Amino acid sequence: MTGTMTNTGLPDVAEIRGLKVRFATDGEPVDAVKGIDIQAHAGEVLAIVGESGSGKTVTANALLGLLPETATMSGAVIVRGRGGETDVVHATPAKLRAMRGRDAAMVFQEPSTALNPVYTVGWQIAEGLRAHHEGRLSKKEAKAKAVEILRKVGIPDPDKRVDDFPHQFSGGQKQRIVIAMALVLNAGLIIADEPTTALDVTVQAEILELLRACRDEFGATIVLITHNMGVVADLADRVVVMLRGDIVEQAPVGELFANPRQEYTRELLAAVPHVGQGKSALADSTAEGAAGAPPEGSLIVAQACEIGYPGRFGRGGVVAVKGIDFHVGPGEVVGLVGESGSGKTTIGRAVVGLTTVVGGSLRVLGQEMNGVKQRQLAPLRPEIGFVFQDPATSFNPLLSIAECIAEPLVVHGRATSGAAARARVDELLDAVRLPTSFGDRYPHELSGGQRQRASLARALALDPKLLIADEPTSALDVSVQAKVLDLFVQLQAELGFASLFISHDLAVIDAVSDRIIVLRQGRIQEQGTTAQVLNDPSSSYTKELLAALPVPDPVEQAERRALWQAVRRGA
Repeated sequence: MTGTMTNTGLPDVAEIRGLKVRFATDGEPVDAVKGIDIQAHAGEVLAIVGESGSGKTVTANALLGLLPETATMSGAVIVRGRGGETDVVHATPAKLRAMRGRDAAMVFQEPSTALNPVYTVGWQIAEGLRAHHEGRLSKKEAKAKAVEILRKVGIPDPDKRVDDFPHQFSGGQKQRIVIAMALVLNAGLIIADEPTTALDVTVQAEILELLRACRDEFGATIVLITHNMGVVADLADRVVVMLRGDIVEQAPVGELFANPRQEYTRELLAAVPHVGQGKSALADSTAEGAAGAPPEGSLIVAQACEIGYPGRFGRGGVVAVKGIDFHVGPGEVVGLVGESGSGKTTIGRAVVGLTTVVGGSLRVLGQEMNGVKQRQLAPLRPEIGFVFQDPATSFNPLLSIAECIAEPLVVHGRATSGAAARARVDELLDAVRLPTSFGDRYPHELSGGQRQRASLARALALDPKLLIADEPTSALDVSVQAKVLDLFVQLQAELGFASLFISHDLAVIDAVSDRIIVLRQGRIQEQGTTAQVLNDPSSSYTKELLAALPVPDPVEQAERRALWQAVRRGA
């Protein structure tokens, strides 16, 4: 069977026909993909969307033959490129190695794990060139090509940076380097697996511009794997929606967003947080929100606060947060927003005594943190809960969920053992809408959203007055994220705790926060009520953050992209 011809007269760059993928497990086999058909047309961006477990990443990995040995594939997976046609399902290992990089390349979700930390980025880019040119390319020529591709993907000073190691680049720059590795052999098909999930909105917007250039300037076809419908609206030409290994629907991007045919697609679109649909739409924009005198009983009061890290080997320390003033009042949720490196997490860690206050004043529950001794922090510990960004790494994998949640109760003497605390644990599981039977499971047996609910239960175990939430939903699918945010708002209203909610996503902040503080490079750019900051921002940086945030509407997103580009030019 020959490849399907597109309206451009070119055959499809990739074609999947009747693909089934089954994984062998210790128990029953798992059918991850159940007989799907997908075509990636020449020169288009095809988005494959769905929740975790929908089969989208398995489908992407099948295109490159990257499935583990436990997987069994059937059907046809055809990739077409300069080397002709490759049937991935039946290809030999040598044929697959020749196809990868030359005809199809992968941009992985986490560039830090995709890059080898012991080799320079130039060496890693040149490695693909050497592998496919079989020694016909000299080291000098390979390095020159690496410098050229780094320049094309927007790495500054590529002649010098080509000899740097991955840890010397920011997250956004590392993602650019991974894209450079995919482009260096001029592959016709680029598979981008969640390429912006871990990035700030401004960096995300830059990476989306680069992927758009891959299509428009390099002529690549892009298969985009994502759960972010705003990213789909910004970049995709056509969308495939997957659920539990099946295709629910597929359509051109404008048609899918304007008139989704299936209920699941409508739910997916409705779950996307949108600035203007949260507390900014309800709050009084004239209300007092600036950093005036802290109200009576404020749980956090910072005045000219400086937070830093000590130097090593005789070097001077680093002041990460520089002279900030803010407060968190009783029962108030304050959103802390900014890019990576702005100082958000540093402030959250300083509140619980994990980072040093080196200047000014930071009072937490009446305790001055500048010069505080560890023994002085002991009475504060039960009063402060902490929800971590990644619950998978914050839970002990050897303990059951019930034992993890009970741990604060046992440590602080509220219960003699995990078993004695089980009644309280069941109450907490019920509060976060998890079945009490989940207490007997282990962390790896829960989904990401379920683990984050359990993490919230653990943070609330001691009835804290203050909750620090550090990017608690950034790793979750939009539908799961929406449920966790709704749960947070309900619990905060019921229990009345105050919270410092840290995020780089203004739409998430809008869903939960009464007031917003915008940080950049350790300094506050502006602060006010949610309505003030989001509806009438005074700082150009806040305007850039808002313009960079993609929305799930292709027409509106095109206008916002133009606005973001204008804001950047004026900055």
